[in-house]
Amino acid sequence: MAAGEYVSVSSQSDTEKADLARETRELAEQPQSELEELAGLYQSRGVERETALAVAAQMMAHDALAAHARDELGISHATTARPLQAAMASALTFTVGAAAPLAVVLFTPLQMLVPSVAVASLICLAILGALGAKAGGAPLMPSILRVSFWGALAMIVTAMVGKAFGAAIG
Repeated sequence: MAAGEYVSVSSQSDTEKADLARETRELAEQPQSELEELAGLYQSRGVERETALAVAAQMMAHDALAAHARDELGISHATTARPLQAAMASALTFTVGAAAPLAVVLFTPLQMLVPSVAVASLICLAILGALGAKAGGAPLMPSILRVSFWGALAMIVTAMVGKAFGAAIG
């Protein structure tokens, strides 16, 4: 899980770096066009043309690349991709999330193992969905249902693939 997260976020980071390199080139080669572009972004948000040009000029005089990164590309220090941080967070949450279903294995009779682990996993997913919603200020039920549905679907597909290849599933 952590490796996949690292690869995914690294790809995002590579894209951000390429976008910033392109923007740096454009700022050096066509500063007036970039000023107009930034002013146009401010105008599209409701700022009058003269004010938008003045704001764009001030922003570019202060830090042209940062202004374009933030307002044109949506990249800021707070939102920039951090592959290692994402991988560590994924590893930690995966480990914590797997602990309860794995603990069920220790206390469940063999004939009830698969359904018990599946139910424990779904309960943990629902709890994690609720915690994620609470932390993000989102409605609880849609988050719980989304995480539980996709978790259950992943379990079903995994079991079907296992059965197709002759792996024991219970």
